[in-house]
Amino acid sequence: MTETERQQVLDLLNRPEYADLAPAQVWARELDEGRWWCSESTMYRILRAAGQTGERRSQATHPARTKPELVASAANQVWSWDITKLRGPVKGVWYHLYTVIDIWSRYVVGYLVAAYEDGQLAEALIADAAARERVDPDQLTVHADRGAAMTCKTITQLLTDLKIGRSHSRPKTSNDNPYIEASFKTLKYDPTFPDRFRSIQHARQHCEAFYTYYNHEHRHFGIGLHTPASVHHGTAEQIRAGRQRTLDAA
Repeated sequence: MTETERQQVLDLLNRPEYADLAPAQVWARELDEGRWWCSESTMYRILRAAGQTGERRSQATHPARTKPELVASAANQVWSWDITKLRGPVKGVWYHLYTVIDIWSRYVVGYLVAAYEDGQLAEALIADAAARERVDPDQLTVHADRGAAMTCKTITQLLTDLKIGRSHSRPKTSNDNPYIEASFKTLKYDPTFPDRFRSIQHARQHCEAFYTYYNHEHRHFGIGLHTPASVHHGTAEQIRAGRQRTLDAA
């Protein structure tokens, strides 16, 4: 084919009525109208030479998801929660650990171990934690990923009733919920964490002991090596002043 003929074929393929169609569609439609330009494979070669062998159909576009950015300047302003699985006594048996953490203090405000994942259990956990922490209306925002339990109607209605703000991670973006993921890693990398739990009671006993230790004894690097309970309940400043006096004396 001459260069002029090749350009004519390219112009044909780029006509508005054909721009979204595959070359095979164009070839067949032109042939039905009694016009033959070249073979279907030649149409592909011409498109390839012009750099147009990608998807020709119009593609749906979606606006970029806004990265969730929540700022806390005190306790009980932003909570993060999630569910992680714990190995049961045999393969295929799992227990589900629900955990709610305050991102300002890293304090675990609530947790439970259940045999299954359910939005109503999560609803009860968050409601109990909000009552225990005496959260005022419009004071708190709760962040979670987009799992079924996190986006279910019961949770949505509860947060609406309590006037608690909602925030969710972007789809398929695991690092939008880092504080709760770091908490789970601390739990599972602890030397006392078993390879498997003998029963759900064993899992509950272990989590109770661990979170008591985590809240009241564990010195957290993210909060200046204070305990989460100290930061959450406002005694960290006094402890830091005491540390400084000891350092000055030394």
